[in-house]
Amino acid sequence: MTRCSPNLFPAFDPAATLAETLHPIPRGALADYLRAHVEPFRGEIAVEQFQGGQSNPTYRVTTGADQHTRRYVLRRKPPGHLLPSAHAVEREYRILSALAGSQVPVPRTFALCEDPSVIGTAFFVMEYVEGRILWDPTLPGMTRGERAAHYAELNRVIAALHCFDYEAAGLSGFGRPGNYIERQIARWTKQYQAAAADRIPAMDRLIEWLPHHVPPGDETRVVHGDYRIDNVIFHPAEPRVLAVLDWELSTLGHPLSDFAYQVMAWRLGQHEFRGLRGSDLESLGIPTEDEYVAAYCRRTGRDAIANWDVYLIFNMFRIAAILHGVLARALQGNAASRNAVETGSRARLVADVAWQMAKGIDG
Repeated sequence: MTRCSPNLFPAFDPAATLAETLHPIPRGALADYLRAHVEPFRGEIAVEQFQGGQSNPTYRVTTGADQHTRRYVLRRKPPGHLLPSAHAVEREYRILSALAGSQVPVPRTFALCEDPSVIGTAFFVMEYVEGRILWDPTLPGMTRGERAAHYAELNRVIAALHCFDYEAAGLSGFGRPGNYIERQIARWTKQYQAAAADRIPAMDRLIEWLPHHVPPGDETRVVHGDYRIDNVIFHPAEPRVLAVLDWELSTLGHPLSDFAYQVMAWRLGQHEFRGLRGSDLESLGIPTEDEYVAAYCRRTGRDAIANWDVYLIFNMFRIAAILHGVLARALQGNAASRNAVETGSRARLVADVAWQMAKGIDG
C-alpha cells in the first residue's frame, strides 16, 4: 500500500479512493503541467482523491500507459477562505526537499506549483511510496518482538529529526527560533477563537492556564508537528520507516514539544485520538510511556525531561484547537473529507483530558 495523508486522524486509506472527489482537479491543465515540469509521458492521466484526512486535499495521480505507467502523490491547498498561515503546501515541499538523503526518510519531491491558475490552488507533486500503513497503534497480528521493533524504529526516526542540523541544510529561516511554546499557545488560541464553531469550556480554561505553566529553558530544532505511527510508511516486510509524511505543520520549534505530541497517544484512548490508553502494553510488547521516553532521551543525549506533563497538556490543547478548526470548516461546507464533523467533534474529548491533567498539576 501507499500512503500520504493530510494531517489529523483518520488518515486516508489508499486502497479506498473516492469515485467522486470533493475537490476535483482539471486533468488537462494538470497533465500539461506534469509534462512540462516532472517528466514526459504518454496517454491520459487519472486523478483520484484519497479518503480521510482533514487538511490539504491529497490525490493519487497516474500517468502514462503500458510499461511507462508512473504514480505520484499531489498535495494541494483546499479552495475557499483559509485561516492565516494554514495549509502551507509550500513549506511542506521545502522541508521534504531539505531532508532528502538524511537519516529522516521522506518521499522524493518533484515539483512545486504556486500559480493558482493551473488547478485552482497551489500544489506540489511527490513520490508515491510503496509500503505498509499501520493504522492501529496496538499493531494487531504482530508478535511481541515485532511490535517492539516497530516502536523502536519510530523512536529512532523522531530522535534523528531532532538531531538534524537544520542550519547546515539551509533551514535557518524555516521558522523563528526561541519561545516556541509561548508562540504556539498564542497561535492556536487565535485559531481556536477565530473558528466558527461552538466554544469548548476546557479549551477556554487551558487558554488561561497554559501561559503560566510553560516549562523553563528553550531549544530549537526542526519539528514535524504531526508525528505518529500512521503518518509514516513502513517497509513491506521490515520494521523500517521508508517515509515520514504530513509535514504541513513543520517548523523550527521545541523538540520536546514535538516528541510529546507522539507520546500523547499513551495518554489518550482509541475514541479520543486513536491512542494506547487502556491497552495491555506488557502483553503486546509495546514499550510503556516511561520506556519510550527513556529511549528517546538516550538517542538524543538527555538525562531526563522535566515538566513532562506540561508538554503533553500543551499538545492536547494544540490538537484540540486543530480539530476545532476541522469542525468549523465542515460546518461551513469546506471540509477536506466527508467525516470531518465526526473528527472535529473529538476536540472536546481531547480538551477535557488535557484540563483534567492540568488540574492534577495544580493539585
